[in-house]
Amino acid sequence: MNATHECIDVCNSLLRGELSAIETYGQALEKFENDTERSTLRAIQNDHQHSAARLREHLVDMGAEPATDSGAWGAFAKAVEGTAKMLGESPALAALQQGEEHGVDEYEEALRNKDVMDEIKTVIRQQLLPPLSEHVAALERLRSR
Repeated sequence: MNATHECIDVCNSLLRGELSAIETYGQALEKFENDTERSTLRAIQNDHQHSAARLREHLVDMGAEPATDSGAWGAFAKAVEGTAKMLGESPALAALQQGEEHGVDEYEEALRNKDVMDEIKTVIRQQLLPPLSEHVAALERLRSR
């Protein structure tokens, strides 16, 4: 596998985003008591764990060291989610939805990047990006309850 530094950087950035999502959903789960909401949030968190694992595999296959923390984006996401948690469930769900939409943008940007390997783009299109649209829809359903 002939990976460029740019491809590795993009994959590590995507991995940091997934790690941030995992952390943020962990925080959100502390806020919600309703079983339906908790079940939905836990399922979304599990999807992000799966995506993080896929990205780690690809980074290792490329001979790169996978990111181990969420970095600056994680700190920002924690601050947003922490504020939303203080304000109540609806703002927390809105913050989570905003995070999912940001993730969609990040994956779409990676698909447009000529330095990202075709194999990675296939995984993004088929496995990593589709769940994010489902997450947005699930969060919208929770917000409208």
